[in-house]
Amino acid sequence: MVIIKKMMNKSLFKIFVIINVLISLICIISDNYLWLLNIQISFISSFIISLATFYSYKKNIHNGIKDKIEQNNENIDSIDNIEDPYDLYSEEVLNNENRAPNAIEIKEAMKPIKQKNLRNLKDTLFTFVSFFRIFAYFLLIIGFFYLNNNNNLHIYSYLFGFLIVPFSSMFIQIKNN
Repeated sequence: MVIIKKMMNKSLFKIFVIINVLISLICIISDNYLWLLNIQISFISSFIISLATFYSYKKNIHNGIKDKIEQNNENIDSIDNIEDPYDLYSEEVLNNENRAPNAIEIKEAMKPIKQKNLRNLKDTLFTFVSFFRIFAYFLLIIGFFYLNNNNNLHIYSYLFGFLIVPFSSMFIQIKNN
């Protein structure tokens, strides 16, 4: 599994580099260095943003898995806790014909299950506000202002540089299917 993942990362990186080099060669051959500068700055920014996003989501998934493992180690049947928190439908209660659930237990059991919206917000917020992503977007802004302040910003080539990463990823996806 680790070998396949490393091979996929290497092949994805190779595709990024190959497409970037081809586009750079086209810019150099056509003697259009303004396009080359814009494409390189936007490509590097979008590539770093993609890497930072990947690693922050990876960290979020690993933390979620670690939390689930810790919950399972406590030997608590979490599905039963969600479906029957007051133990109204356990075998002991159902076999005991003398005990009837009282009205308070029935009302509590009939309430809709509350989702953990604040916990989900907290988990995803750490993904969105990770240091790597903030740094990557900071590089994007610095690169944009650098080009704009030096009157080198060509918006079409700058946007074209951003398309290298998604199109390369799409090419890898098509190739693997």
